[in-house]
Amino acid sequence: MGLTSEQLTSVRTRNELIGIAEENGINVDKTLRKLKYEAELAMLQAEFVNLQKWIAQKKMRVALIFEGRDAAGKGGSIKRFKEHLNPRSSRVVALSRPTEVETGQWYFRRYIKELPNPGEIVLFDRSWYNRAVVEPVMGFCTKAQYDQFMIQVPEFEHLLYEDNLKIIKFWFSISKKEQNKRFEARLNNPLKRWKFSPVDKKGQELWDKYTHYKEEMFSKTHTNFSPWIIVKTNDKRQARLESMRYVLSQFDYEGKGESKVSLTPDPNVIMRYHRSAVQIDI
Repeated sequence: MGLTSEQLTSVRTRNELIGIAEENGINVDKTLRKLKYEAELAMLQAEFVNLQKWIAQKKMRVALIFEGRDAAGKGGSIKRFKEHLNPRSSRVVALSRPTEVETGQWYFRRYIKELPNPGEIVLFDRSWYNRAVVEPVMGFCTKAQYDQFMIQVPEFEHLLYEDNLKIIKFWFSISKKEQNKRFEARLNNPLKRWKFSPVDKKGQELWDKYTHYKEEMFSKTHTNFSPWIIVKTNDKRQARLESMRYVLSQFDYEGKGESKVSLTPDPNVIMRYHRSAVQIDI
C-alpha cells in the first residue's frame, strides 16, 4: 500500500516521510538508496564540470577508454560522465566496423583521428582494444593481425604518453550470470532491444574464450605508463560512481573537492590490474 496524497502533502522533511512510511509498513530502503545515489552522482558530475574547465584552461588532452564484455555497463557510465559536460570540449567516440579502405590502413589510424585535441576530453566506448578481445574471439581478424597488434599497442601508447596525452583505461568486469540477466532485460525492453545483437548472444557461449583473450590483453598491455583499471560492475550504480571518483582522483584541478563528496575510489570496486586480483568475469 502506498501513501495517500494527504500524507504526502503534509510532509515537510525527509525524516517525516520515512517515519510515515515505516508507520504504514512501507519499505523505503530501495528509494533511499536511489536518492543517495542520485545526490552523490550530482556532486561528482559537478566536480567533473570543474575538471573539464581546468583541462580546457591547461590545454590538456585526456582520453578515457571504456572496455569490457557486452552489457557490462560501459554506455551507461559514459552517459553519466558526459551528461553535464560542455559539448564543445568533450566527445564520445563509438566507431562502427571499419570500411574497406580503413581495413587496408594501419590499424591504429582510424583511432588516431579521434584522439583528443588540446583542452578536450574524449570518451571511447570501446577502442583499439577491439583487436585484443572481440576480434580474435569472433574471428574478425587473423592470428598475424592479432599478434602484430599485441606487439605494437604498448609502443603506440608509450608514444602517446611521451606526447603528454593522458589515457585512463577502464575494464568493466561483470559476472556471467549478471551478463545473462542484463541480456534478458534488454530483450524484454523495447527501448533497449536495439542494444542486443547476435554477437551479444555469442558472448555467453564463448565466455571462456573471451576470458582467455582478456587475460592475454592484461598481461601484455598493462604498463606503468598505461595501466588497466578494473571496475567491478555487477552493481551498475556503484560502478558509475567509483569510476568517476577514480578519474577525478587522478587530477589536481582547480576547485577540487568543492562539492564535499568523497573523491577516493572504493578499492573493493576499483583496482589496478594484477594477476592475483580477484575478478568476477572469469
